[in-house]
Amino acid sequence: MHAKLKQTDAMKHVIYFFLAVALLMTACKPSATSDQTPENPVNTILLKDFAPQVVNNIPKTFVPRAKFDIIDMHAHDYAANEEEIAAWCKTMDEVGVLNTAIMHCSWIGRPFEEFVEAYAPYKDHFRFWCCFDYTGIDGDEWPANALAALERCKELGAVGVGELGDKGEGDTYARPADGKDIHIDDPRVKPLIEKCAELKMPISIHIAEPYWMYLPMDETNDGLVNAVTWHVDTTNCYGYDKLMETFENAVRENPNTLFIACHYLNMTHDLPRLGALLDKYPNLYFDISARVAESAHTPRATREFLIKYQDRVLFGTDNGMDAPMYQTIFRVLETNDEHFYMPESEYHWALSGFNLPDEVLKKLYHDNAERILTQYK
Repeated sequence: MHAKLKQTDAMKHVIYFFLAVALLMTACKPSATSDQTPENPVNTILLKDFAPQVVNNIPKTFVPRAKFDIIDMHAHDYAANEEEIAAWCKTMDEVGVLNTAIMHCSWIGRPFEEFVEAYAPYKDHFRFWCCFDYTGIDGDEWPANALAALERCKELGAVGVGELGDKGEGDTYARPADGKDIHIDDPRVKPLIEKCAELKMPISIHIAEPYWMYLPMDETNDGLVNAVTWHVDTTNCYGYDKLMETFENAVRENPNTLFIACHYLNMTHDLPRLGALLDKYPNLYFDISARVAESAHTPRATREFLIKYQDRVLFGTDNGMDAPMYQTIFRVLETNDEHFYMPESEYHWALSGFNLPDEVLKKLYHDNAERILTQYK
């Protein structure tokens, strides 16, 4: 009897122990519904307001000036007056930009002649690019008039054509008349493309938008915040793949004309696809403009790609005139920094540097552009 009592007491102690552990675990464990309460920040912070602060104690490199001289192959008429042009030139001198391509497109708001005249006092700092003139494209006289307009722009100092822009509805960047419903592989445009080869004028063209802008605007979209802002409705216009098809048609059918695909051809998400096009078409180049956020969140893949295609890549900004803008790009291209953010980017991705070799930087910053512009003078 005594032994049985001892055994029973021992069992009680074991039971009490496990009950205590269970109670403790329950007390420490969040309730199943706590993540659904309004008090939980997850349910009150909007994704668009997400603004993380880096707490990592890691290198933060400031690059005030590019390691090598730069030719910027993609910018626009940002300056509102001569004072702003002068300030821009001063900034360019400070950060190491020798000269900048001023792309002419409809949102600039003034004819080619006027903006060339506005920049004339600072012409050593700039190179000018013009549009195709689609005025009266359905008329019998259009080809001759359009070719004459292109030749006149060349005489006024245009070194190339661009930025053409087709985001699904045709070349809507052009002026004085836009090219709505006119895509780069339109047979009517072919005489102009051929004339560009004759005049040694490269064509810089913006095709589509980053791929995230075409994906569903839901919780699966990796670039949702920016994608919502720039979402492309393809209900009544060409979609991403159709636009890429039109572009490849033009590059393939005009082997003597040099094409520059702006913004990595909006293929930063699929660099092997861009690489396949570069392998296939020697008349195709690409610039890196306005795609820092889209490329620097995959630094190892992008670095490998830029090294492989170091003879086909061109530097471009497409983001204004301020020194910090240039310096952020330098930081990405030149340093090994990691996990930092672009304040002006609406993406939530952290960026990392490419730490490109000097021989690649020289080509990307300057040599490839100089070769094109010298060859095509």
